[in-house]
Amino acid sequence: MIAHHGEEQTEAWLSDVKDNLARKPQGGDRDQIKAIAEGVCDIAIGNSYYYGNMLMDENQRPTAEQVNLVFPNADDRGTHVNISGISLTQSAPNKDNAVKLMEFLSSANAQRIYAEANSEYPANPEVKPTGLVAEWGEMTPDRLSLQEIANNRNAAVRLVDRVDYDG
Repeated sequence: MIAHHGEEQTEAWLSDVKDNLARKPQGGDRDQIKAIAEGVCDIAIGNSYYYGNMLMDENQRPTAEQVNLVFPNADDRGTHVNISGISLTQSAPNKDNAVKLMEFLSSANAQRIYAEANSEYPANPEVKPTGLVAEWGEMTPDRLSLQEIANNRNAAVRLVDRVDYDG
């Protein structure tokens, strides 16, 4: 938000979000889905991974089926995505095998397996979503660089504190 709209507009937005909360922030992603299903709130922010896993769990499916998945900002800057990464240190004792593992994990085959098992969009652009994730439709990711996100981290923490978001 800061990178796209600046600190002033982001602070106003964050304050408005806080003022509109149905309750003090609590729990994890599955708890947010349950809160919608229970009528505690109308919308919540959560990771689609948890939603997909709830839909695949016969005990949690009835709750998840009461919720609709929406990707915010799909028509402009794109939706925030969680970022996972892998790296190799200079001191790695098995560099050749580590490189092979990294290459495998980013391969189309491994990305397909991982995405299907975890209800996630594949990181490899050659792999198209399948199953449940494909049913959700196209997801437009926000294209901000990791560096730009990192550059705004401290300012974001200050804004959360300034609006007393958790208070």
